[in-house]
Parts: sequence; structure tokens; C-alpha cells
Amino acid sequence: MAYHSLEAALLDLEKAGMLRRISETVSPDLEMAEMARIAYAEGMPALLFESVQGSPFRAVCNIFGTEERARFLFRKTERAAATAIQAKADPLSLGKEPSRIFSLPQIGLNALPRRAFSAPVLRNKTRLSDLPQIKSWPEDGGAFLTLPQVFSMDPETPTVLKSNLGMYRVQISGNGYQINEECGLHYQINRDIAAHHQKAIERGEPLKVSIFLGGPPAHTLAAVMPMPENISELVFAGILAGRAFRYTKFDGWVVSADADFCILGEIAPGLKPEGPFGDHLGYYSAKHLFPYLKVKHVFHKTNAVYPFTVVGRPPQEDTVFGKWIHSMTRPMVPVSVAGLCEMHAVDAAGVHPLLLAIGNERYLPYGAREPLEILKIASAILGFNQASLAKFLLIAACEDNEKLSAYSVVDFFKHILERVQFSRDLHFQTATTIDTLDYSGTSLNHGSKVVIAAAGKPCRELGNHFPDFAAGFSLPEGFSNPLQVMPGVLSVQGVPGASMKELSNALSRWEHRERFPWITVCDDSAFTARTLDNWLWVSFTRADPARDIYGVAAQIKDKHFGCEAPLLLDSRTKPYLQKPLTEDPKITERAKQILKRALS
Repeated sequence: MAYHSLEAALLDLEKAGMLRRISETVSPDLEMAEMARIAYAEGMPALLFESVQGSPFRAVCNIFGTEERARFLFRKTERAAATAIQAKADPLSLGKEPSRIFSLPQIGLNALPRRAFSAPVLRNKTRLSDLPQIKSWPEDGGAFLTLPQVFSMDPETPTVLKSNLGMYRVQISGNGYQINEECGLHYQINRDIAAHHQKAIERGEPLKVSIFLGGPPAHTLAAVMPMPENISELVFAGILAGRAFRYTKFDGWVVSADADFCILGEIAPGLKPEGPFGDHLGYYSAKHLFPYLKVKHVFHKTNAVYPFTVVGRPPQEDTVFGKWIHSMTRPMVPVSVAGLCEMHAVDAAGVHPLLLAIGNERYLPYGAREPLEILKIASAILGFNQASLAKFLLIAACEDNEKLSAYSVVDFFKHILERVQFSRDLHFQTATTIDTLDYSGTSLNHGSKVVIAAAGKPCRELGNHFPDFAAGFSLPEGFSNPLQVMPGVLSVQGVPGASMKELSNALSRWEHRERFPWITVCDDSAFTARTLDNWLWVSFTRADPARDIYGVAAQIKDKHFGCEAPLLLDSRTKPYLQKPLTEDPKITERAKQILKRALS
């Protein structure tokens, strides 16, 4: 079935036992967000809040909280979306399934956005302050929209088929924003809306922006879909919804006819402070100057439902629809980057800080294999869509193990560490752009990247029980408590200021250093080694490659940095890193009690 509204989807979830109503009045100040986190962590149903303090509108969260629920919502349209992607990636493959070929005309009709004669969302007006003022984390700078669909068009070719629908957080209260007249718009420098804004500035005209909330769930997913350049997300929204994206116009703005809410405005000529905000890396994004919207109108449909989510240290709800999108778009990977077999942006490491990839290595079929073609592939990855945000890119040759998967993180690291030659296989990009939300670099948007490439036969055997090799493992002052994370990987505790160079000098005398070629230096090695997710989060969110990678016998030759094993990654907390997210225990307890009463 095609959902015509968010309400229809929620009723379907409720009928299937996948949604529960919360009738008790709840506070949008931390309380609702904490309930959303608990609901996701414990695999609870979606939650429909029928009484939100200070707002006349209902709110819903945890819609995509489990893979089962996400697939349930798109059970009638997922095949069509997969067919469209497969047709783009490999048209000939559809010949094996004629039924999929016959479905293409209908898929094509749904793909084209359609002008609507009526738009229920335009029937009622409201104000930003009447929306649920949801604050997610104690030190957030105000209330934020966390599931907005932000729409803009290229000022040079203003058509819906070349538009952008993205999901960028929107701050609706706090800081210096004029109440009900302004809201912050946090978009990153590599997004299409940034190009639209730049063109509008060059033309000396304001950029009209529409912000949609709600509507069919497919519209929310489309806003985070990594679409090819110059193809609007509205196309995928229609395919996944099983119904063309319906829109109308209002005073020059494009309006989603099926949205629950629509905020219309123009980007102001200046900047204003936005943030702080508890973000998906697990830390607060600090307050920075960002564009903001001069709000002209806020519309809503009758009985509108306000959708929201909560982000924080992974996994969270966005992990689920991120996995779903990655599985859906996987056939496009080898088409988009020649020679690339598979890639995996690791959610537990904050997504963008760590990317694992597998590619073809065919440049020396007549000799010993070494990283050559996969370095070309790595360069292409770092110029491709959101993969360009990768900070640590580890890439292996598929010919060395055809069964290797980038999604089996431990096996992948074992494969790399058995083969990597640190004197040759570290390739840095210094003084470059990194994710706006990553504070491990030199300043906002600035930092470094490293490609670690491995191809060929194993050159070492990894240690799998550290105590067997601990003889001679001597740590200098300030370092302690070495613990094994996985084969070949240790975590070592280091106090602030303890010298990494002294540590590398001390380890140069360790007889078994090749057995453990990767050591993460951290604040708390017991915490870091406790789970794989802890190690991934600590290692790759707190380190900048150019500043924080060390190694035994490190040297620079022909401007190429190389070293011997072990490679040392300084992932201690630095003064310039942002504060990790922590819940308020009182709020957590109150949220648990409300959920207990509602779900009993």
C-alpha cells in the first residue's frame, strides 16, 4: 500500500502492534528525547505522544527504531525501489527477472513529482513556538527540528527535478534568534543547498527554502538518500512511497502537499550563532556561525503529527535507516566508483570518521601484489558523495580473500593488519576538509585524512592472547594497563601530556611488536577494550591522522611518512575536543517511569 500521510502509516503501525500511545502529558525539555533513546535501546514500539506540554500538536518518535519496523513500513514498495536502483546500476541483470522489467513503467510514473490541486498542509497557520520544543541533551542551545526535509532549488534552473531535499538540523529557539521569525539552518559545506545558496548570493537574490515535517515516511528517508548529482531526492521519495511526490506552489515556495508541517522562509544575508547540539558522533557540536532562515510562514494540516528523532553516540534510530539505505544502494557502489567492490561507513565510529573498503588490485598480475589500483580507488572514494567525508579510509584488495566483507569489522582489521607495511602503505592528505561535526581536526571543517591500503600475502602473524607476548613490553612513565581489543590490537592508557615519542621508542625494543601492529592510546584502556564499539568510537572520533598517528622508527622520505609496527594512534581526549554526551539521571528515571506506566 502507498501511505498518503504520516497518520496513515502510524495507524498501520498501531494495528500491527508496532506503536504505542502515550496519553500522559510529557515535557519536550529533555524528557521526550530520553524516552525516545530508551525506546530505541530497548527495542520498544514507536511512541505517539498525545499530550505535549506547551504545544497543541501530537508528536511521534522511534518510527524507524528497528529494522523490522522499517521494512514493515516499506514492505509494499521496497522491491520497486530496489528494482529502480538495480536498473540504474546494471540494466541487463533485470533480464533474469522479467516481472521486474514489467514493473518499470509504473515505477517511472511514481518517480516523477506531480503538481497537486490541493494541499491539506496549507489549511492552517501556526508559529514555530507552538511546535513541540524538543531539547535532546542538557547542554543543547535550544529546541531543534531533528527530522526536517529541507527543500531548495538551484536559482539558475529552478525546477523540482533538479532540486535538493536534505536533512539538516534546524534550531527553532535559543541563542539570538528572533522568536517565531528566525531559525538556524545547519548545513555542511559539501551539501547541495550550499551550492544553491552560493548561486543566490552571486545573483544578489534571496534563496527561498521550504522545510517539511512529516508526510509519508518515504519522504523522510528520501531526505537522507545519497542521490547522484543533479537528480532530486523527490524522485526516490515517489518510488519508495509508491506514489508520486505531490507538491504545490505558494508565493514562489515549493510546498509538499502531503507534509504535516511546512515552514517557508528565505536565507538571511548574514550569519548567526547556532548550537551547541548533541550530535551523532557522541559529542556536542559547539556554537558556531551558520546561515539562518527568515521565517515567513508556518503551515500545518489538520491533526498534524510532529515527527522527531534523537541523535547521539551510535547506535541510535538513525543507525537503522542508515543500514537500510546502505543495503538498498549497495548495487550502485561498483557503478559509481570503478573497481570498488564494497564500502562500509562504520556507524559505531560515528559513520564518517572510519570507512572500510574493498577494491580490485589488478595492476601487477604477473608479480607480487601490492597496493596500486586500490590507491586509485581510494582517491575516487574520497571524491565521491558523502564518502568524501571519510577521515580514516582502510582499503583491501578483494583478490587476497574473495570472502572478505567490509561489514565484518574484526575480520577486516585482521586482514589489513596481517598485510599492511607501514613504511609504504600510509597515505596522508593534510590540511584538507573533514566533517563539520568532527572536532579532532585543526579547526571547523579543517583536518586531515589517511588511506591505509593493504594488498598481497600476509607479512606477519597477529597475536591473539597478549599475556603470551607481554615479556619485554615496557611502558614509559604516563602509560599503563595494556589490554587486547582483538587480534593484533591493543589499547594502552595514557595520561595527558605523556610523550608518544617516548612510547614509540620504548616499544621499538619489544620483541613481539609485530604481533600487535596497532595500539590505540586512550584515557581509559579498560573502557576502550571492553567492546568493539567502544574501541571504534574512542579510536576514530578523537584522533586526527596527521597529528595523532605515530609509529616505531618513524621517518619521512620523499615527503612520505612511514614507520615500523606498531602504529600508535593517540586517541586521548585533547583540550580542543568537544564534551561527550551524557544523560541527566533524574530525567532518565522520570522517562522510565512514564514509559512503564504507558506500556504496562
